Amino acid sequence: MAQTTNVMRLLTAAGLPFSTHSYDPSTTDGMLVAAALGENPEQVFKTLVTEADGGVGSGGHGSTHFVFVVPVNCSLDLKKAARAAGVKSIQMIKQKELLPLTGYIHGGCSPVGMKKPFKTFIEESATLYETIFVSAGQVGHQIGINPLDLKEYVGADFADLV
Repeated sequence: MAQTTNVMRLLTAAGLPFSTHSYDPSTTDGMLVAAALGENPEQVFKTLVTEADGGVGSGGHGSTHFVFVVPVNCSLDLKKAARAAGVKSIQMIKQKELLPLTGYIHGGCSPVGMKKPFKTFIEESATLYETIFVSAGQVGHQIGINPLDLKEYVGADFADLV
């Protein structure tokens, strides 16, 4: 039984069904996490945090952050990501910025329960599955959730991102 994470508490409070899954926290590669869970890598998703400088979403100044949720066996296409977000260009944030910005560490970043709500996009292939797996907010813990429930809860959009 996985320990209860903040992500699990939030989803329980919202009345959303999900399953919990644990794996060895020393496993950091997404493909190996999928294998440890015994799941199709196309259904196991990683959460990536990006920033756009002076984009439309930031009113033309400063930087705006966006969250992208894509299968572990794929890479985020930054051009498609920028198009989805409505900005000129987008880049990954530096790893050291992840914890202060989201409250999550690398390998344990979940689209659920970040410090602040960020505009989130989920790779549209998620809609092919009844359940997708995302981080439960701690390395070594994942949740299985219906992609439509996840989209609704975090206010995400589905988009072509890979």
